[in-house]
Amino acid sequence: MEAERAELVALADAETHLGMSRLGGELTRTNFQLRLFAEQVRAGEFLGVRIDRAAPQWPTGPRPELRRYRIALGPVLVFAASNFPFAFSVAGGDTASTWAAGCPVVVKEHPGHPELSRRTIEIIHKAMAQAGAPDGVFGLIEGQQAGAGALRHPALRAAAFTGSERGGPALARIAADRPEPIPFHKEWGSVTLVVVTRAAARARGAETPGDYLRRPWPGICSPHGPCRTPA
Repeated sequence: MEAERAELVALADAETHLGMSRLGGELTRTNFQLRLFAEQVRAGEFLGVRIDRAAPQWPTGPRPELRRYRIALGPVLVFAASNFPFAFSVAGGDTASTWAAGCPVVVKEHPGHPELSRRTIEIIHKAMAQAGAPDGVFGLIEGQQAGAGALRHPALRAAAFTGSERGGPALARIAADRPEPIPFHKEWGSVTLVVVTRAAARARGAETPGDYLRRPWPGICSPHGPCRTPA
């Protein structure tokens, strides 16, 4: 992903209009997350290994050696976020942590940046093939119905979601209502406050609403009227 930085950032900006600088920083964060979790895998930290040596003279009777470690849960479904096309999307933190736990991942892309999602998974599939990873470790699905269907699949063991207050609870109910309920890790409903100062309004008041509306943000609030959602 670092080698394809210029292409990925330009593609992300074309779809989201979040700005080249902001997206470049987010890609740096994303690559850092992947490297960080890879270091944890190499160190074996995720296994949580504990070994209790045999104790033949244990006061309550001879005790055998006991060993405990974590094992992978199974396939995990990750729902990509709209406002973080890198860090909480196809190769974001949820994906990285799931791989680090030894689980295969299926990502449900966000419709706000589909081309970026497809290009990202192409790059990752190529890297995985070069590294000798087995087939099926990583997949991408598209569309609301595909996401809901995957969440109901009996082989799925967990899911992660970052998004809206409307979509999140609906998906959480699907995960809970399965014949065998699964963990559903969710984060939804955050609101980003944007403030335009009086000085900024005087200096570029005519341009500010247009700049704001070109961003994929949920709405505009004014001290002279109610909040409204851009058409």
